[in-house]
Amino acid sequence: MSAKKSLFQGESTVKKTIKISVPQLVISLILVAGLFTGGGFWLAKKDSPKSETSQVQKENAEDLTAVYQLYQTIQQNYYDDVDKETLVQGALKGMTEALDDPYSTYLDATGSAALNESLADSFEGIGATLTLQEEWPAIAQTPIKETPAAKAGLKAEDRVTAVDGDTTKGLSLDEVVAKIRGEKGSKVTLTIQRGQDTFDVAVTRDVIPVETVHGQLDETNQTVGYVQITTFGTGTAKELKETIKDLRKAGAKSFILDVRQNPGGLLEAVQEMASMFLEDGKVIVQFEDSQGARTKTVASSELDGGFKVTEPVAVLVDGNSASAAEIFAAALKESANRPVIGTKTFGKGTMQQVADLDEDSELKLTVAKWLTPKGTWVNEKGLAPTIEADYPSFAYLPPISRSANYQLGDRGQEIDYLNQFLAALDYPTSGDSFNDATQAALKEIQAKNNLPVTGTLDGETADAIELALNASLKGQDFAYQKGIEELTK
Repeated sequence: MSAKKSLFQGESTVKKTIKISVPQLVISLILVAGLFTGGGFWLAKKDSPKSETSQVQKENAEDLTAVYQLYQTIQQNYYDDVDKETLVQGALKGMTEALDDPYSTYLDATGSAALNESLADSFEGIGATLTLQEEWPAIAQTPIKETPAAKAGLKAEDRVTAVDGDTTKGLSLDEVVAKIRGEKGSKVTLTIQRGQDTFDVAVTRDVIPVETVHGQLDETNQTVGYVQITTFGTGTAKELKETIKDLRKAGAKSFILDVRQNPGGLLEAVQEMASMFLEDGKVIVQFEDSQGARTKTVASSELDGGFKVTEPVAVLVDGNSASAAEIFAAALKESANRPVIGTKTFGKGTMQQVADLDEDSELKLTVAKWLTPKGTWVNEKGLAPTIEADYPSFAYLPPISRSANYQLGDRGQEIDYLNQFLAALDYPTSGDSFNDATQAALKEIQAKNNLPVTGTLDGETADAIELALNASLKGQDFAYQKGIEELTK
């Protein structure tokens, strides 16, 4: 193997729930494949001598005799034609699957490309995010303005049934994403199912920048700067420095650092970023190998270039802050005594290494544990916040369904969710029945938004409800509010 890379990744965030993120007010699925956002990997490169690799291959040749014999037997005796490459790929995938480790996997050309693209500062595509719905890919959230997807009129909940005429049913998200992405200026035709309508949309691909840091001053206290970090990508450390500088110029005297729903990131990035908030010599993270030997990374000017944030800060976390996000929060909590506010983090405490197998494929393998500065292993336990705070419960419900026009007399789980959303908007609804109260609430919402007053649930009415919910949550981000209290008391 060559070009080894050590990484931490939070792709194990598999809770199929929805969270309405505030104050950014973006409804985002926890389990998605991004067409404009990156993934969660913590990465560092190092080389592996070819001579060492060759020696290992020789030592293990006898162990692989049975594998080779099976390969030969299938080739010679299977009743139908067998593609040799398919067998090899299957064997490689089978070895990693046998480890029963969700973080160790064989990455074929498609998976390897997706990994590398997820860590880039930009890519060429359409600027939308996909999720799976009943074996079909669908747009997970409203596309960002000015992206090709937004210009083409794509909407949240649009089901992508075909790409350039090829069906998407049953494909993995990575496979669909690979079909949709392409060179700037090229076109891709998506077949969209929206409610009862099906139609084609031609989208011209473009360069989509991946912005991982977003900053703004608090609306009521202009001395507090809010910084949302969505992942730890190749340009995130630089983005963070520039954001902090800009907020300082705007008047910020303290900062809220939000890593909620952040699945992880690059090793180089998170080490540099954590070092900005720690005194030189303070521990950022520890590593432990299979023999129990430990090493550690400490804050230094070599990591952060001498850029330090000495103002008061608070860190926001939740159950989907994973991997590198947990390292970042733990470093500030244990080595800088900064408050960590929110809910217990995901708990992903292992380290993976990625190594090239050939020009197109890679092996991602768990090789070590990571520990907090005080030596705690958070795997499957999570990092506990110093101050607990969360959104109201309805923020975790799935989005309003657009699959049918629900009306008086309908029942089911989707109606239960709808009634909970309406109750959150102070309408007297409850239960899993579309009753008179539900109908009355929808009519009032439709009238307020200049929509046809039908009392049934259609896509436009669902959009209006979600916008109202987003607005109502501005004052219910209790973790953010606690952060403001900590920084201004």
